[in-house]
Amino acid sequence: MNFEHSEERRMLADSLNRFIAEQYSFDKREHILQASHGFSREIWQQLADLGVIGALLSEEHGGFGGSGFDIAVVFEAIGRGLLVEPLLGSAILVGDAIATAGSPQQKALLPGIVDASLLAAFAHEEPGTHYETSRVATRAEHDGPGWLLNGSKAMVLQGEHADLLLVSARTAGAIDDEAGISLFLVPSSTAGLRIQGCATIDGGRVAQVQLDNVKLSADALLGAEHQGYATLERAIGRGVLALCAEALGAMEVAKQATLDYLRTRKQFGTLIGSFQALQHRMAVLLLEIEQARSAVINAAAALDADRLTRERALSAAKVSIGRIGTLVAEESIQLHGGIGMTWELPLAHYAKRLVMIDHQLGDEDHHLQRFIALGKELAA
Repeated sequence: MNFEHSEERRMLADSLNRFIAEQYSFDKREHILQASHGFSREIWQQLADLGVIGALLSEEHGGFGGSGFDIAVVFEAIGRGLLVEPLLGSAILVGDAIATAGSPQQKALLPGIVDASLLAAFAHEEPGTHYETSRVATRAEHDGPGWLLNGSKAMVLQGEHADLLLVSARTAGAIDDEAGISLFLVPSSTAGLRIQGCATIDGGRVAQVQLDNVKLSADALLGAEHQGYATLERAIGRGVLALCAEALGAMEVAKQATLDYLRTRKQFGTLIGSFQALQHRMAVLLLEIEQARSAVINAAAALDADRLTRERALSAAKVSIGRIGTLVAEESIQLHGGIGMTWELPLAHYAKRLVMIDHQLGDEDHHLQRFIALGKELAA
């Protein structure tokens, strides 16, 4: 099988990498993080103009890509630049859910997501869910022709500045049943919705969302009642691939920064890169990063396969990325010595992002257990 990118993807990667190099310096990123939004609306619009957001959705839904390798190309570049703009939540998670299950009226929102005029946030995770997609305590009840929602959501990416929230709620069944989950599109201005934002360790922003008797019309329901789990699983799977590719890009930058340091730092008049012990540690890192790259390629190739093949490949990739990302973060900082921990050195920020990626959409332990469970399901 040929895993080389098409000419269109190579052009997209070149354009995005060049844009990041010219317009998204580390100093500018730090300035952006100090702003109230936690990301730059200007950069967000420029990414849309470059076609970056459109590359994450199919032509049928207002974009021009949407395949696993399109996602991987974009997010590897995002990882190299440590971009904090809301591509994951708005374009991948919410965009795919609307594209998969939305009515014609709801799908009319997708062009707004693609051109950056509409910012959407994915409000699914709840306190104490431990990454389990089916564990939803937020309740939705019929209220005349509409709906009444009560509950809370945690770690909603860029939730405090979103125009629209995709909210999961239980309409039937026990708290951890796959059946009985429904999805709702909730404008952020809806009465009874309280959103409180906070910063994360890697510079991003998330929000706690409280829903107190939130009244919605009947057309707020996304997809069929009680049937939201499959849509969630598909969207989260695409998010997992995006995170794995982003981590790969961050690993590459950390690796190169560490190599450059070993080639220039002297101790007792000798380049430390000449020390055999450090060469061995660096060689292990290089091999592990190539393993991570193979996992991302495998997950991207399996994105349109049958459910079990797709989900096993995605969980396998997240396991590899969680382990290797932590290793790269730790080894890169240790090989830099004390300077590796300083705020002024970009490496420390890449290390924090790698650690944070492990905890988004399921950590290494969660996906290892899931990979095993899916294997048993496949063998049954």
